[in-house]
Amino acid sequence: MKVVKKFCICLLVLISFSFVFICNVTASDKIPNIASPSALLMDLNTGKVLYEKNTDKKMYPASLTKVMTAILALENCELTDVATVSQNAVMSIPSGYVTANLKIGEEVTIEQLLSVLLVGSANDSAVVIAEHISGSVEDFSILMNDKAKELGCKSTNFLNPYGAHEENHYSTAYDLALISKYAMENETFRRLVSTTSYTLPTTNKYNKKDRYFSTTNALLYDNKYEYKYATGVKTGFTTPAKNCLIASANKNNLELLTVVLGSTQNEDGLSNRYLDTINLFEYGYENYALKEISKSGDIIQTVKIKNATRDTKKLDAAISNDISALVKSADKDSATLPQVSINENLKAPISKGEVIGSVTYTIEGIEYSENLIANNDVKKSNFLVYTFILATILVFAYLYAKSKNRKRKNRRLKNRTIR
Repeated sequence: MKVVKKFCICLLVLISFSFVFICNVTASDKIPNIASPSALLMDLNTGKVLYEKNTDKKMYPASLTKVMTAILALENCELTDVATVSQNAVMSIPSGYVTANLKIGEEVTIEQLLSVLLVGSANDSAVVIAEHISGSVEDFSILMNDKAKELGCKSTNFLNPYGAHEENHYSTAYDLALISKYAMENETFRRLVSTTSYTLPTTNKYNKKDRYFSTTNALLYDNKYEYKYATGVKTGFTTPAKNCLIASANKNNLELLTVVLGSTQNEDGLSNRYLDTINLFEYGYENYALKEISKSGDIIQTVKIKNATRDTKKLDAAISNDISALVKSADKDSATLPQVSINENLKAPISKGEVIGSVTYTIEGIEYSENLIANNDVKKSNFLVYTFILATILVFAYLYAKSKNRKRKNRRLKNRTIR
């Protein structure tokens, strides 16, 4: 009986500990349940992948292709440049694909074309951009693929500028994240993909009425899917590609990027591309945070400058800019030690604000670096100069005195000889 009693007590203790452990595992610790066949969550600042599911699987990107088209337009054109709509741009768009109802011979600016491309997902505008930059869709596709390789994409091949379905037109969630991360570094792109509506004014060929476009990204406006931290980016759909979405969000200055590909609807008829995206964002914000490592002006180290004056020989090395790092929420209060590198052979004079070294923090394999600058002026000491001058004076005084003594001696000898 005693053995049974002890066993029961031990079992109860074990169950109690297990219960406490299970209760302490919050929903934020759980990997999100993502229905889409391919999905990714990335920190937009560092590019660190926080969640991945089949991110290297080749998928059809549909209109997510337009992110690359926008990049090339922004890098090869001025927003005020005017492009003329060709017959091919109007007639080559397959039936059922969204257009801006552009007219042959219509003159539109690059900014207008980008607006209807990214807000309204107009496919004809993509062809106009491609022909304006490269002369043809085929040559523009070469430019697209070259840029993709430059950005580090390994499994991407574009055949057209807007995502019309073709068997060899493909990308991956990871490659699309690289492309989008790069695009989000451009302020004009950021502005356009966060815009919820756009009106294309009348032109030389279209003077009936303004053409109005609403964003296709329901995260920005739809009560059913609206996500208050959402800031963009682009939707996509074709029957073979199914529903696709690249999205960005900003909460407490932590910017996240998601990519979901090949999504369908759930059993309640809701779009998984939005549900999965929101789940990914919530997972990211519940489990990760921005930690302020150091602030601009923080003194990291004090260095002694040998040839400086006594009052200024101590030089404070300060961080040039704020440093914030992505950390797991549980590690937000943990200390982080810096790696400091001071330039060799520092000599006075040194001006306040001059770069004198660097500081690096390594957190979860990612390095965060900033310059170290002089926090005060360092004046050159004149001690050696004064010492040299004094020594020179003393030498000359000695030589002068010696010379004078020699003359006196010679005069005395001369006087004795005369006597």
